[in-house]
Parts: sequence; structure tokens; C-alpha cells
Amino acid sequence: MSEPRFLRRDEVQDELVDAVAREVQMRGMTTSMVLFLEASRPYRPLGSPAMLFFDPVLRSILTGGIAGVERVLADESGIERLIERLEELDEESRWDS
Repeated sequence: MSEPRFLRRDEVQDELVDAVAREVQMRGMTTSMVLFLEASRPYRPLGSPAMLFFDPVLRSILTGGIAGVERVLADESGIERLIERLEELDEESRWDS
């Protein structure tokens, strides 16, 4: 019998980032989301609830069935990881075309 595998906090966040990035990619909004996240730098200190509250674009894209979006957007590192993952997925899809 195998022992249960416990995920570290970074692994959990990476899985959340990947899930969010794939959802954005599936909707065909990768470039738009990267641009938006880069443009949102001034109000990032307000935190994820404020970002989701004040921005209907984020709310409509990210809250539809993705648990943990707030945790991804909760800090600068989560947002930066999301931007990096979105760019990776965009690059991968270009190679597939």
C-alpha cells in the first residue's frame, strides 16, 4: 500500500496556476489575460478580492468553476506565475499549429 502524497504549498499553487491558465487558454484569451494582468499592477496591492470585485473581466473569466482563483491572485508571486504559465501555454500552442 502506498503512502499518501502530501503536496507542498508551492505545488498546490502551481496546480492552481496551471488550472487557471488552461481555463484562460481554452477560452482563447491568453494574450488578453497576460496584457490585463500586466496592466493591473497598480491595484495589485489591494489583493485578489478587490481585483475580482472591481474588474468584471476577471470575474467573468476566472470565477466560473475554478476553485482557488483568489489564492492565485492573492500575492504578486501567484500573479507572476500565472503570467509565466500563460506565456508558456501560448508558446506551446504556437508550436502545435
